Amino acid sequence: MPKLALTIAGSEATGGAGAQADLKTFQARNVFGMAALTCIVSFDPRNDWNHRFVPVDAAVIADQIDAITGAYGPEALDTVKIGMMGTPATISTVAQALRDRPFANVILDPVLICKGQEPGAALDTDNALKAEVLPLATVVTPNHFESMSLSGMDAIDTEADLIEAAKKIHELSGAAVVAKGGVRIAGPDAIDVFYDGETLEVLRAPKVGDVAVSGAGCSLAAAIAAEIAKGATPLEAARAAKAFVTDAITVRVASNAPFDAVWQGD
Repeated sequence: MPKLALTIAGSEATGGAGAQADLKTFQARNVFGMAALTCIVSFDPRNDWNHRFVPVDAAVIADQIDAITGAYGPEALDTVKIGMMGTPATISTVAQALRDRPFANVILDPVLICKGQEPGAALDTDNALKAEVLPLATVVTPNHFESMSLSGMDAIDTEADLIEAAKKIHELSGAAVVAKGGVRIAGPDAIDVFYDGETLEVLRAPKVGDVAVSGAGCSLAAAIAAEIAKGATPLEAARAAKAFVTDAITVRVASNAPFDAVWQGD
């Protein structure tokens, strides 16, 4: 029987990110995946490709998680990846579900806000995420912006800054941290920093292009979840996920949208 992993995340209609990317990643990493959708995100090609964001009703989110955890007991399903939630109500619902049925491995991709949402929503979502879900995480994978928000730093411009952010986020959460620098840190390599309170490792790969690719962060967190579900340590999982996502960026998929998407296939 394959190992199992759950994603609790938003639907992204073009297939590049969100639960769609998570499920593709689970499959590519030889893990049986399932998804509880928290919101529906649709890019608007007639409005600068902003997001049209529709939250899923809280009761429906709870029902999905109830069905999944009812079908697969904790001895089979012990790993969950948390992605886009989008509202404080959704965060509270997911946090309660995680408390009701604890998972051994909670990989949190701390998505704070998507393009097109009201700025005021970002602060409420940020605060709810920090208060309710971050303490439950065993691994957290913030991107450049999220690392600044969670660490309280004004800027993350260098490798040393990213290391400092990872340490601050670990102190805040107690989780293993994979702070993603990607293309936003100067230099030839895309760097991410792993820190779990004892081990510090900078994960490097040559940059593939100079712009971010849709779904890279989702896929990294999902690959970490998949590897941990199969028995890897968080550091082993982060290394494998880094290589996987680098390959997925290299064979990216172009479209009429102003961004490319990762491809988890060969």
